[in-house]
Amino acid sequence: MSVYHYDDRRQLSAHFNVQEFRCKCGKTHDILVSENLIQMLEKLFTKLNCSKIIVTSGHRCAEYDRRIGNSGTGQHIIGNAADVCCYGQDNQPISSKIISCTAQDLGFTGIANITKAYIYTHLDVRTSGKYYGDETVNYHTLTDDFYKYYNIQKEDDSMTVYGIDVSKHQGNIDWNKVKASGKVEFAILRAGIGSSKDVRFEEYYQGAKKNNIPVGSYWYSYAVTTAQAVQEAIAFLNAVKGKQFAYPLYFDIEEAKQFALGKNKCSEIAKAFLDTLEKAGYYAGIYASKSHLEDYLTEEVRKRYAVWVAHYGVSQTTYSGQFGMWQYSDKGTVSGIPDNQVDFDACYKDYPTVIKNAGLNGFAKSVEKNVETVEKKSIDIMLKINGEDYSGTVYKD
Repeated sequence: MSVYHYDDRRQLSAHFNVQEFRCKCGKTHDILVSENLIQMLEKLFTKLNCSKIIVTSGHRCAEYDRRIGNSGTGQHIIGNAADVCCYGQDNQPISSKIISCTAQDLGFTGIANITKAYIYTHLDVRTSGKYYGDETVNYHTLTDDFYKYYNIQKEDDSMTVYGIDVSKHQGNIDWNKVKASGKVEFAILRAGIGSSKDVRFEEYYQGAKKNNIPVGSYWYSYAVTTAQAVQEAIAFLNAVKGKQFAYPLYFDIEEAKQFALGKNKCSEIAKAFLDTLEKAGYYAGIYASKSHLEDYLTEEVRKRYAVWVAHYGVSQTTYSGQFGMWQYSDKGTVSGIPDNQVDFDACYKDYPTVIKNAGLNGFAKSVEKNVETVEKKSIDIMLKINGEDYSGTVYKD
């Protein structure tokens, strides 16, 4: 729970600021806002593809809560609740029936329709018990399933899950608190950068695994030739050897010197890296911003591998190609992570099932043997592509 001054106007997340949660009593008292509430509202924003969410009531002082006919002791008092009106891309209010069902799927612990027109919805993140109701009927729990209550057919599309990606810059992470926050369903860990292993990778891997947080990994690339890309991929394989990953292993391309080479060369570099991972028995993917994916990687590459797109400040990415994961914010906060600008991700594909069923990413006993084979094959590939022997060469950043 965070406490803000009455006049504080800071941005809490991509779509919400402190002033939206100020008590409507008119007095100049502090504002209480739960970090978990903000993160859950952002999930709702993304899931419903909202154009906006208006908070009609956020934090309330006990006096004001009693003034409007309540007990003065509810979730609004402690900053855990918000009454909202959600708007779709057509700028029309989304029915509270739909919001209630979606909020149920996302894990809000307090949900209730407020008006007979089904325009406003109460949402909260209470830490004990559950309240699924309809305040036009009464103020008690009426159901344990809004789909049944409102007679709405649940779609069979895959459930969106939410996670984070981290590197050494996040510092000393308390993974027990991360798990307890309820915000993190998976984590993508940076294994290395250039030719160097991330100094926190082993620590983060053990911490996430100990707390049953499924993981994937990525490698930040400096490669400007296919030979360097293969060497980086081999370093990646050495870092992940003996470990298991329920999410893909990603090639991270962000450097200006790489993009200066043009689309075809960037695509060749990406393909050399990703093919090396695949031959070792890993589910390979590529990470880049929306614009870089569109401008510097061919359609063939973007269709061939898993795609993790970075696109901030929008309610839904407009990247038109296929993708399984979207990095939608670089300013998230999670209990247990001291850095207040954590990357947040939404995943739309059931990678754990696909990867485990296929026996990839360390879930097959033969994977470790494959790594040794690929290292030798990778050297052969470099010889063929570049016309010279890179055996024994160490790629420096």
